[in-house]
Amino acid sequence: MTDKPMVWMDGKLMEEDKAVVPIMTHALHYGTGVFEGIRVYETSKGRAVFRLRDHMARLLDSAKALAMPIPYTVDELCEAVRLVVRETKVEVDYIRPIAFYSSSKKPRRIVLNPNDFNVSVAIATTYMGTYMGADEIENGARIITSSWQKPTNTSTSLQAKICGNYVNSVLAKIESNQAGASESLMLNSNGTVAEGPGENVFMLRHGKLITPPISAGVLEGITRDSVTILARDMGIEVVEREITRSEIFIADEFFMTGTAAEVTPISYLDGRAIGTGKAGPITKKLQKAYFDAARGKDPKYSSWLDYVG
Repeated sequence: MTDKPMVWMDGKLMEEDKAVVPIMTHALHYGTGVFEGIRVYETSKGRAVFRLRDHMARLLDSAKALAMPIPYTVDELCEAVRLVVRETKVEVDYIRPIAFYSSSKKPRRIVLNPNDFNVSVAIATTYMGTYMGADEIENGARIITSSWQKPTNTSTSLQAKICGNYVNSVLAKIESNQAGASESLMLNSNGTVAEGPGENVFMLRHGKLITPPISAGVLEGITRDSVTILARDMGIEVVEREITRSEIFIADEFFMTGTAAEVTPISYLDGRAIGTGKAGPITKKLQKAYFDAARGKDPKYSSWLDYVG
C-alpha cells in the first residue's frame, strides 16, 4: 500500500503524480470543465463525506450547461469518491471531483466548440484545513467589497460550477488578499449583494436570517442549503431577498458559507464593524450546529453523512 495521494481518473485508481492530461486539453485553454468541492470530516465512526450524493448530482447538473456527456452515474461517482478517500493514506479533508473536455477526437485540433472532444472525469483529494484561518472562523474575518462584479445570468450559467466562471472569483480573491483582507464581497450588475468568490452569504437583521436569491447571481450552495435547514429547525426565519451593501454595515451579524469556508463569521466589511465587530451569537450557534452535523454528533442529520469505511 502506497502512502502517496491517490486519484481516480476515467475509471482507474492511480497515484496522483501519474494522473496527467495532454497539453491540448480543451479545458486548459478555455475553462470547459465542471467541478465540485466536498468536505471529509472525522467522526466517531471514521471518516465521513458531507452530502456526497448532493454534490455528485450537482456535478452532473453542471455538465448539462456545457452539453458535456458524463459517462458515469451518480452512484458510480459516489463509489469512486469513497474508493479514493479509502485508499489515500495521507491526511484528507477536501475532495475535488472534476469533469472536463480533454483531447480532441481529431488529433492536434483546438477549437472553441468542444463537441468533438473527449470527456475526462477525475477525483482527487487534498488537505485544506480552515479556509480563511483559525482565528477568522472563531472570531470573524475582515473582508472588502470587490471592485470586480459577478457575471450576470445572461453572461454565463451561474447555476453550474464551470471552471472558467471562477476566473472572476480568482480576480476578486487576489484583490482582497492584496488589500490585506481575508475575502471579498461581490456585487451583481444591479449593485446588490451576490456572494463571495466561493461562498454564499447570510445577514441577520431584525431577527431574520436573510440571504440573496438565486436570481441575484449566486450559486445554489449545498452548505447554504444545510445552514438554511439548520436555521429553520432552530425556529429562525430564513428569507431570500435582495441585500444592499449598506444594509450589511448596519446588520446585527453577517457570515459566509461554503464547502471550503464552512460557516465563517464576518466581523468587518470595508473597515466597518458588523454588529459588535465579533462573531455573533446566532452565527456561532449555526456554526456549532453545522459542525455537529458534519462530524456525526447530531443524529438528526445523519443522512448528510456518507461513511467511507
